[in-house]
This record gives sequence, structure tokens and C-alpha cells, in this order.
Amino acid sequence: MKTPDTAALLEDAADRIADVSRPDLQILLRRAALLLRNSGSIAFENDMEEALRDLSGELGMTRNDTIRFIVREWMEKNTYLPVHELDEDGDTDGEA
Repeated sequence: MKTPDTAALLEDAADRIADVSRPDLQILLRRAALLLRNSGSIAFENDMEEALRDLSGELGMTRNDTIRFIVREWMEKNTYLPVHELDEDGDTDGEA
């Protein structure tokens, strides 16, 4: 049997607010607060975490910055975002 997630429990409590005990409501709200506090984190399988850790080290970036970089590159490559083109007359400092 699948246990309901926190959002489903909160929705159920909102539907029957008069019947929810104060301790149960406190537990739900604390659980929701914890999820919100940690919502910036994305969990991956162990092999992906290891690859992210290695790539982050190579790029000299944090894990979150590496994820942002990968997603942006993928979105640009697949035309979900416009590609930032270099100005042909601009200075590239020896880089293209």
C-alpha cells in the first residue's frame, strides 16, 4: 500500500479542518515546512550523484551550479532557450 504524500495529507486536513487534532496538524505543518526548506535540492540515483560530483570538481562549480549549467546547455541545444551567439566583431580573449 502506498503511503500518501505530504501534499495529499495537507489537502485532506484542509478538507476536514474541524476534525483534525492540533498535534496532527502540527506534525503536518512541520513536515510541510521541512519540505519547503529543502525544496531546492534534487536527489538523483547514486551513479548520477557520483558523475555530478566528478563533473562539479572538473568544472570548479558547486553541485547546484553544475545542474543549472547542464540544464541550460540542454535547453539551448534543444531550442527551448535562445542560444547566446558571440558577436563576430567582439573580443573573445582567445576563446571562441
